[in-house]
Amino acid sequence: MNKKMIGYLIAVLVIGSMIVITVKSNMEKNAPTDQVASVDESGGEKTVGLEHGNLPPDFDLTTISGDQVNLADLKGKKVILNFWASWCGPCKAEMPHMEKYYEKNKEDANVEIIAVNMTNTERRGLKGVEEFIDDYGLTFPIPLDKDGKVERMYEIVSIPTTFMLGTNGEIVHKIIGPMDEKMMEDLVNNLK
Repeated sequence: MNKKMIGYLIAVLVIGSMIVITVKSNMEKNAPTDQVASVDESGGEKTVGLEHGNLPPDFDLTTISGDQVNLADLKGKKVILNFWASWCGPCKAEMPHMEKYYEKNKEDANVEIIAVNMTNTERRGLKGVEEFIDDYGLTFPIPLDKDGKVERMYEIVSIPTTFMLGTNGEIVHKIIGPMDEKMMEDLVNNLK
């Protein structure tokens, strides 16, 4: 092999090693939380976790407009629980679809969109988040995960990540990557 090829091989190995170390570090940082049993209104036990049929971990966050959001308070509604950041290209592609869906369905479909901003990852801080919201004309609730606690509870590795919750509060779908308006409609229509 010539020197150039050996140089490329070494570069690939170094980059690959860095990726493995980063992923391993994130997996350890985002280690699964203990699953807890919760009693529902009918007296049956429900598992809190991130799998289909689990109750997702509850959280209290403050939105960019100052309102409080508690996930458990939304039981009885279909919920699109989205995790995003303003620097994320796929998030930028998804947000106009999410806003169109929200505007079209917020009154009649018994659906709530909760788009958790991963504020601890924002390069331009709250100012960047506010500019993003203004630029995209977003009107749905945007809670701020300032310390990354909710991001870790939900084991978010890639964004956007979306959990679709049925009216019973259970996880029905987990989507990694951007959705368009049609996909949101189809997924929400299949929620009970």
